[in-house]
Amino acid sequence: MHNIWAICFAGVTLAWLLQGLRSIRGLRRLPHLRDAAPLPPTDCPSVTLVFAARDEAEKLPAALATMLALDYPALQFVAVNDRSADSTGAILDAAAARDARLRVVHLRELPPGWLGKTHALHCGAQQARTEWILFTDADVLFAPDALRRAMTLAVRDSADHFTLLAQIIVHGFWEKVVIPYFGLGFVFGSELWRVSDPRSRRYMGVGAFQLVRRAAYESCGGHARLALEVIDDMKLGRLMKQAGFRSRVAFSDEWVRIRWHAGLGNLVRGVEKNFFAGLEYRLWLALLAVAVNITVSIAPVIGLFAATGWTKLFAATAVLGGMVVQAFLAGAVTAQVSAAYALLHPVAAAIFDYMLARSVAVTLWRGGVTWRDTFYPLAQLKRASRKPL
Repeated sequence: MHNIWAICFAGVTLAWLLQGLRSIRGLRRLPHLRDAAPLPPTDCPSVTLVFAARDEAEKLPAALATMLALDYPALQFVAVNDRSADSTGAILDAAAARDARLRVVHLRELPPGWLGKTHALHCGAQQARTEWILFTDADVLFAPDALRRAMTLAVRDSADHFTLLAQIIVHGFWEKVVIPYFGLGFVFGSELWRVSDPRSRRYMGVGAFQLVRRAAYESCGGHARLALEVIDDMKLGRLMKQAGFRSRVAFSDEWVRIRWHAGLGNLVRGVEKNFFAGLEYRLWLALLAVAVNITVSIAPVIGLFAATGWTKLFAATAVLGGMVVQAFLAGAVTAQVSAAYALLHPVAAAIFDYMLARSVAVTLWRGGVTWRDTFYPLAQLKRASRKPL
């Protein structure tokens, strides 16, 4: 038995080493906004920025101010107020009265067969007449020249779909422990550097910043094809890629930032609808993900204290491998977080497994997902998530 565990931990160590080096090398190939000069105003194609907002009165004013301050020529804005019960609509109407570039669409009802967000983005996109559409969220913070820098990269690479990895603003102890681990899993699971390869099936879409050519978006069906997709941002990237359009990914650095979920409790609740959806509601895949996570990140810690001899040594190298790789890769999606938090890599892994298990359990117990005050049956979501795009 000791030999079996020694071989297992040695394999985990090797896996961390190989996948870590592969990921570090791959991420270095991705462009950064900090290295892109803003596109000259005379060369900028027309863009409409579209976002949906529901009960966003707390975060909306700051985010909207940065959107309207973008130094992009002839930029248009469409804000969709998705059945808000707070002052979101009033905030948007007041902003539109001050800035003629902003159009506000107020939605009162949700038609059958739609999620609230996908319907709102669909309605917003229908208002666009520009060459490009930029989909974003109502809580995203932009630097003034962010869009011109992004367009430089999109034009350079002849992209039809260009998404930015927005920098997550992290505060508090538990956010600094957990969110970098999410970044690690995000990098391993998505292999971002392969998105630009037309031969690869890898795709990417980040809700904070998705820039699409309107003609390409409309030709592949847009959000109407994603009506019941909970992770609509990722699936938009998949839709564009599978339709044969050129998809590109870049790091936003500090030019596009977002405060994701504040505090551990909000993190747990915030991913409740997403985690199981990301696995297309396949229970076996969720169980496999938990088992793999335990094997590579938690079991070696147990072996470090319970094993002896070579088994203990390989358990130690496996633990060290996970910590080192996280320290190198976590910054891919987060703001500056001390590498010292990687020492709590096993703790973050355990919390991650709890979040995934909770997402599965809550979804199965309720028989579906409640989002934006609307309940969606699990059978309906499964059909939508697994249908070919």
